Parts: sequence; structure tokens; C-alpha cells
Amino acid sequence: MDPLILAAIVGIATTLVLFSGIPVGIGLLLVSVGFIIAFDGTGSLPLLPEILFGKLESFEVLAIPMFILMGAVVACSRAGGDLYSVLDRWLTRVPGGLVISNLGACAIFSALSGSSPATCAAIGKMGIPAMRERGFPDTVAAGSIAAGGTLGILIPPSVTMIVYGISTETSIGRLFLAGLLPGLLVTALFMAWSLYSTWRQGNAKAALGSIKYSWKEKFEILPRVLPFLVIIAAVLFALYGGVATPSETAGVGALFCLITAMIVYRMWKPGQLWTVMRDTTKESVMILLIIGAAGLFSYMLSSLFITQSIAQWISELDVNRWVLMGFINVFLLICGFFLPPVAVILMSAPILLPVIINAGFDPYWFAVILTINMEIGLITPPVGLNLYVINGIAPDIRLQSILRGAFPYVLCMITAIVILCFFPQIATWLPETVIGGR
Repeated sequence: MDPLILAAIVGIATTLVLFSGIPVGIGLLLVSVGFIIAFDGTGSLPLLPEILFGKLESFEVLAIPMFILMGAVVACSRAGGDLYSVLDRWLTRVPGGLVISNLGACAIFSALSGSSPATCAAIGKMGIPAMRERGFPDTVAAGSIAAGGTLGILIPPSVTMIVYGISTETSIGRLFLAGLLPGLLVTALFMAWSLYSTWRQGNAKAALGSIKYSWKEKFEILPRVLPFLVIIAAVLFALYGGVATPSETAGVGALFCLITAMIVYRMWKPGQLWTVMRDTTKESVMILLIIGAAGLFSYMLSSLFITQSIAQWISELDVNRWVLMGFINVFLLICGFFLPPVAVILMSAPILLPVIINAGFDPYWFAVILTINMEIGLITPPVGLNLYVINGIAPDIRLQSILRGAFPYVLCMITAIVILCFFPQIATWLPETVIGGR
């Protein structure tokens, strides 16, 4: 059978299996094993466990549960609420300050967790009620938090960047550096839209804030938040300064976050620690299962010559490289509508990377473009994970209202992609300056 026809059959089968509601990792395993048996027979079955677990043997994989643990510690303590309160008290007299506080809190929390749902949940529990109390429409309150949560997969340390690095065998440290300035760019675009939206909708009084805080109130929470900000700075310094590997940095950062939460917030009770470990384990196992299953899925595609045929077909297309990039962006957007970011990266990155390099694009720049596309998928239906997280926090806000409030931020992210296409140095300058040549 022609590999391209076989690729279409595999794509349809994978879509149907994943749309059935089965977990992504299990679905990929079923599809992989099914096609291997159908076309290669049972002779390859003894190799499958080795391939599955071999994908998880990399020391770099250890960074994933450690960064997730950092986020779980902050989410299960009052650190997220305190972080939000600090920004709120300092920015309360700035037009649109409360929305900007939420977005700023999301950006900082992203640097601690690397997880979009965790960022959404931690900041949303405080930010949405506060904005509604001060007269902001539900669309603004819910939409800004849903969009701000997407920063968790772009601003380093990012779990999706780690997954991209593992699947494409690229430097995770360089990927983190590549995502830093684009992450700040997206955050700035979000804040700029919030300021404009607040002014346009005539929410000046609500935006300016009716509560005035004294200097004592502004400073009293800082001692509880500063240790976590120091941990963020230390983690980034260790990563970018070449002091330690991402896995080593993540392990030390997780330990210090846990110790800090135990000292500052008295998280000594076994029940509190159990909640942290439970949440970390659940999310880590889910991601690691997808990584292992995607490794098996990639093996199946390669053994059936699907990967090679698709890459050759794309590379032989007689189109301008930017037209090719446009098609790839549309493909990634569509995938992001239906699948979680980790699954899309693991399934598409190994196929697209040779095409991207052959077309003359920087692989680290492309990692940022891919990640922003995945951010869009987090706030667009039918999956739109962040939409459902916000709906769970504020069930009285209709899903349509959340989506309507988040849509302008989708346009902000598309604008960021366009800017990065015109100025790729935003993503490539920092890695080349700090680490040097590729």
C-alpha cells in the first residue's frame, strides 16, 4: 500500500479513537499496536515494551514531574493568592490594573509551574471573583484568566518545551531561552489589549479600583511572596547560566518550593502534603504515558515508512517557504482544537522538524511558533481545556461568555506569530547570545 494512503488511514483511525473519549495515551497505544500487528505481524511485539519505556529513560524526562511538583506546591498553598494580592495592591490605581494584575500573576505563576491548567486554576480562584466584585463584565473576568493561563506552556520553565526537546532531541536549555522573550511579548500584547478594552468599554471606574491600599498593606504580603520569586530567579539563573541541567534545576527548585511552602504557609499536615503529591503524580503520569505512547506511535509511523514519505512529499512541494509555514500553522491550529499540546507536539514535531530545517527555518524559533499555536488551542473549542477549567471555577459564567472574552486574546497570539515571522530574532537572539552557536 502507498505510504501516503496508509498515512491517511492512520490519521483517520487515530482521530476516531481519540474522539471516542479514551485517554490520549491509551488511544495512541491502541492505534500503534493495531497497525503494527496488521502490517508487520506479531514479530515486533516483543520490542514494543522496550520502545515504550525506552522513551522514558532519558534523564531530561525527570524535569517534567519536578516542574509539575513546583506548580502543585504553589497551587495547593496560599502562594498563588498572595502573588495575586501583591500585584493587585500595587497596581490598583492603574487603569485596567486589576486585569493586568491577573495577567502578571499568570505570567509569574507560569514560571513556577510550567502548566497551563494549574496557572488558570490558581489565579482564577482569586482573580475572577475580585474582578466581578469591582464591576468588570464576566467576559473580561473569565476571558483574561483563561488566556493568561496559556502562558504556562510558553514562559520557561515550560513542560511542553521539555516535551518538544525530548521528541526532537534539541537542547531544552536553548528552548527555554527561545521562549522567554516571546513569552514576554505575548504577555505585553495581552496587557495592551486589556488596557484598550477597559478604556473602550467605559470601565474606567471599575478599572481604576475603588480600594486604596496603604504602604503598609502593600508591603505586608511581600515577605511571603519574595522567597518564591527568588526561587524563580535562581532556577532561571541556573538554567541559563549553565550551572545545572534542566532536570537538576527542576529537582532543586521543587525541593526549595516545598520547603518554602512548609515554612511560610505551615504546610506540615500529612493531608496537605498528600494533596500536593497526588496532584503531581496524576498530571505527571498522564504526560509520561503520552510520551511513551507517542514514542511507540512514532516507531509505528517510521516502520511503515509513513514519516519518511510525508516529509519527502512536503519537501518536494514547489511552494514558497512562507506559504509552507502558513499551511503548517493551519495544521497545528486544527490539531490544537482537538488534542492537548503534549500529544500534538509528540505526534507532529518529529515529522515536521526535518521539513522545517530543510526550508531554512530555525528549529528553536519553530518550537515557539508551535507552542503559541498550542496556546490558542487551549482557549478554543471543542477541547479548549482552559475554558473548562474556568467554567469549573465559576460555573455560573456560561461557556459562551468565557469563549467570547478569550477570543481577543487569540487575535493577540496570532499577532505574536506574525511579529515573530517578521522578527525571528525575538526567539533566536537570546539563545545565540547566552549559549552561542547551535
